[in-house]
Amino acid sequence: METPNNHPDPATLDSFDKYPVYAGDDLELVYTPQEARFTLWAPTATRARLNLYDTGQGGEPAERLEMNPSDDGTWRIAVERDLKGKFYTFQIEHDGRWLDETPGIWARAVGVNGDRAAVIDLRDTDPEGWDADRAPELKMYSDTILYELHHRDFSVAEDSGIEHKGKFLALTETGTRTPEGLASGLDHLKELGVTHIHILPSFDYATVDETRLQDKSYNWGYDPKNYNVPEGSYSTDPADPLVRIREFKQMVKSLHDNGLRIVLDVVYNHTATVDHSAFTLTVPGYFYRQNPDGSYSNGSGCGNETASEREMVRRYIVESVKYWAREYHIDGFRFDLMGIHDIETMNRLRAELSAIDPTIFIYGEGWLADASPLPEEERAVRDHVNRMEGIAVFCDDFRDGVRGSTFDEKNPGYASGNIAGHVEPVKFGIVGATDHPQVDYGGLLYASAPYAAAPSQAVTFVSSHDGYALVDKLKLSVEGEHAEDELPAMTELAFAIMLTAQGVPFIRGGEEMMQDKQGEPNTFRSPDAVNRIDWSLKDRHRDVFEFVRDLIALRRAHPAFRIPTAEGLRQWLHFLDTGDSGILAYTLGEFANGDAWKEIAVAFNGNRHEAGFSLPEGEWRVACRDGRVDPDGREHLAGGAVKLAPSSALVVYRE
Repeated sequence: METPNNHPDPATLDSFDKYPVYAGDDLELVYTPQEARFTLWAPTATRARLNLYDTGQGGEPAERLEMNPSDDGTWRIAVERDLKGKFYTFQIEHDGRWLDETPGIWARAVGVNGDRAAVIDLRDTDPEGWDADRAPELKMYSDTILYELHHRDFSVAEDSGIEHKGKFLALTETGTRTPEGLASGLDHLKELGVTHIHILPSFDYATVDETRLQDKSYNWGYDPKNYNVPEGSYSTDPADPLVRIREFKQMVKSLHDNGLRIVLDVVYNHTATVDHSAFTLTVPGYFYRQNPDGSYSNGSGCGNETASEREMVRRYIVESVKYWAREYHIDGFRFDLMGIHDIETMNRLRAELSAIDPTIFIYGEGWLADASPLPEEERAVRDHVNRMEGIAVFCDDFRDGVRGSTFDEKNPGYASGNIAGHVEPVKFGIVGATDHPQVDYGGLLYASAPYAAAPSQAVTFVSSHDGYALVDKLKLSVEGEHAEDELPAMTELAFAIMLTAQGVPFIRGGEEMMQDKQGEPNTFRSPDAVNRIDWSLKDRHRDVFEFVRDLIALRRAHPAFRIPTAEGLRQWLHFLDTGDSGILAYTLGEFANGDAWKEIAVAFNGNRHEAGFSLPEGEWRVACRDGRVDPDGREHLAGGAVKLAPSSALVVYRE
């Protein structure tokens, strides 16, 4: 049967909206032992060819094959023999010259450093039991507790007790211990009690040379190269295309088997380069936004931004995320600089992921890094999240309300003694950025109105990989002769506020044991000595770790801290009048969200001195006080005047 040929004349494609849309699901490569069918969407190419190689790097092509123009801007060729184990690139002629080779924007397997794509059978990468792999149950998004980690940071330290340091396989090891005999690695995560492991970018990125891993190069990975392949430096053999895929799947299965879900940090908003990216070398100009003068716009702050509003870019993002969900069993996606994407793309993505698994959690940074030509009303930013059902954003008001300004390192927040101007932003986070009659939205730091339709659309956090670690921020902003001694209590208070707040809590890896970054905010390429988790801190700050662990257990045991709707918050959560004491207090009840406890009272003292407030009358049992959690409530407390220690939290209940 003859291939249909309605390939456009490149000369007629004088604007991006005239580019044909290809809706097929066979782009890049469809492999069987009998035939390999290659399809490339390159509507402005005048010629296209496929280069076949015997190896993943070096040498000349074993064959150069001309591709045939086909439907909707595609080019095709079928090779009728078994190509398994071979490597390939695409190459197009554009404006009278041949551009550089590319593995293709849809490469699903690559050789070392991702310069050539590989022909494999993906079923050869499935670990034993992969077909039966299932994520742990998640009833509601509000049940989520996120823990962010970088593969290298998490396991590379000599005292980690982990064999596969800096590798995907580190998260498959159980029984690992620190020199002090405490759980490390995967067992540490299980002990902590979080529900989702958010891994920093783990697709194939540009900056780490996979042929020179002995150099111990480091990067967070926000410099995408091949979006649909795992990063080779985290595998035990980057040169073997099968290994990185198989070991990534082993990691996912291990997390699932141990009761943890996995979130992939995705960076579709920009690429590592423009001129040498697979996008440019396939469809020059189309995948990126431009300024009116024709220069590339830079909403990412990284030199370029992708144009998600163009149909084939939108389709690429949606289909790529679906591929990770299906092939790799990913349970959530964190979108870097989500505000660069348009709302329609994010809503389509949510709908199509829900068709695969409605429990997949989507959240992102609801902002941009710089100016963008995308109209403001179309941006998937924080203040538009009520137009994106089932998608969450980071609550920056809560972060800076608790710890102090991100933009002024010397400015403390509520948890570090700076009460004025920080109470309302903290309350805003406590109600999950929803509409609540007792929050003064004129007193916020960044937002001016509630933006979340449900509390699970707000990710409450006090730090992430980006910016100062919590303990570094406290060290920089807290002054006084005994400031160093106050840091553990302030850390515990920050965690207490976050883990009893509504919304979805987010923990930066190591923060539960006061891991710092040696005072550096932007450590995207700093050495291991700065970024690695120091596992000795777990013993040194054991009280802090145990407090965080026990608060997580308290949160998971009591649905009152996980109310799923804004209506439920308005019904059950009521702030108390504490005057000018500096104490922030509220009650949850009666039997909020089906909780076994009839009523709960929560109070925080952000002052660096003792302060008091009036607890509602009655007989209360103490679940949390002075850095200790006791869900059995063996200590009793009568209502009336109550004193709180400096930088401390109180949780009491009655049955």
